[in-house]
Amino acid sequence: MSKRIEMPGFIKPQLANLKSKAPKGDQWLHEIKYDGYRVQVHLNRGRKKVFTRNGLDWTKRFTEIASALAIQGEAIIDGEVVVVHGGRTNFSELQAELAAGRQGRLVYYAFDLLWRNGDLRKLPQIERKQLLLDLLGENDIELAVLFSEHLIGDGQKMFEHAAKLNWEGIISKRADAPYRSGRNENWLKIKAVQKGKFPVVGFVKDPTGVPALDLGKQEGNDLVYMGKVGTGWSRTVSSQIRKQLDTVVSPKSKLTKTIRKPKATWVEPRFFANIEYRDITSEGLLRASSFKGLSRKDES
Repeated sequence: MSKRIEMPGFIKPQLANLKSKAPKGDQWLHEIKYDGYRVQVHLNRGRKKVFTRNGLDWTKRFTEIASALAIQGEAIIDGEVVVVHGGRTNFSELQAELAAGRQGRLVYYAFDLLWRNGDLRKLPQIERKQLLLDLLGENDIELAVLFSEHLIGDGQKMFEHAAKLNWEGIISKRADAPYRSGRNENWLKIKAVQKGKFPVVGFVKDPTGVPALDLGKQEGNDLVYMGKVGTGWSRTVSSQIRKQLDTVVSPKSKLTKTIRKPKATWVEPRFFANIEYRDITSEGLLRASSFKGLSRKDES
């Protein structure tokens, strides 16, 4: 009689390499890229554990997801915990729910099965996904757990559709590849970015340039605060920005609603910053913003 293989502890997750375009061909499957927390669920004969991507035990934070996975025997499921807001996953909303200790809005998108009464990692991706779908279906698993659907074929079309819907992007996976911990070319991520022009309302000084710009947005008659940008320029460009903004310094903020920014030097909103960003948070601030250029109001 063969000896039963012991179920492993936390498995380092497989990670995706960033690419600018989605791959073509039927050897790839494409999933929505969810904006949440990567989570690995371990089900071991009634005992349940939930790990973050770094192996932290967050079982207590995700008890409702663990409870929804009423599966006998052994299984290790890989996926992403999200909050869906406005038709897409929203990381800021997720953080707010976790900070408040609430779980009612959390959803677990399961996208891979690493273990089912034995190691599945050597199986092709497409087979692991089918086994996961069968496992969830056979056990009548419902909310807060969903199967992460995929498309096979033209990933660029799916990416363009995702970008139009303001999703974060897509993950493309080799259908025939095994599961390999760490970052590799079998999983690729293609991110959608949003672009916009935002009036510069202030800046933070350093001796030669600007470590950060404060940005606003015109909403009707109101000029509202949109947060900071602090990346995307060289030291030379930082110095050029500073020279331009020094010509429009204002004694007070031009924002409609006063905000406390002790380090800010306020300016007349005569310059626009071209910004790429991932999202707008639930507080109305730009998330993951990057500076791409500066133009005068009369040039925009």
